[in-house]
Amino acid sequence: MSYLKNETRLINPFTVTIDFAENIMLGADVHNERKASVMRGYYKDSAALEKIITDGNDPLHYETFEKHVPEEYGHLLFCISKIQPGLVGNEFFMTKGHYHTRVNTGEIYFCLQGQGYMVMKTPSGDFDAQKMTRGSMVYVPPYWGHRSVNTGTEPLTMFCVYPGDAGHNYGDIEIEGFPKRVYARKGSDLIE
Repeated sequence: MSYLKNETRLINPFTVTIDFAENIMLGADVHNERKASVMRGYYKDSAALEKIITDGNDPLHYETFEKHVPEEYGHLLFCISKIQPGLVGNEFFMTKGHYHTRVNTGEIYFCLQGQGYMVMKTPSGDFDAQKMTRGSMVYVPPYWGHRSVNTGTEPLTMFCVYPGDAGHNYGDIEIEGFPKRVYARKGSDLIE
């Protein structure tokens, strides 16, 4: 078997286990926690976010569980992403959102639990929102920035897969935001 030593490292195969009761990856090498305070600047109602941070002692907003795989061409990175339920004012809890550093790479999100949306946008202004429920899989094509939004009462938990050399660009989303947001309105959710 030949492989390109300069481009893609050869690693040993491995197995991970997902605890479906808790919807977490057992034996994860990396566990990232994003508390409400790191979401400053992402919600329309900044005063409501500050109140949540102060009153709730900076509660957990979302988290990811990852296994170490080389971040290089040929490998696939994967994680479990888990967004807590809640509202900032009338806006549902969400992730920061990102483009990929290598913009011509896609990503797959498979919903394990909960309900919500994958909201997506392109730099040229295209927008899309795909509903996520248990068992649904959303394909985020290359060039689309994306964020997950939890519209339910339980954690929105997803299994994600993307190319090893895709990278994450959070900065453009932080500056540009998204053209539409997901709000709770009279017992339903509304994208506006």
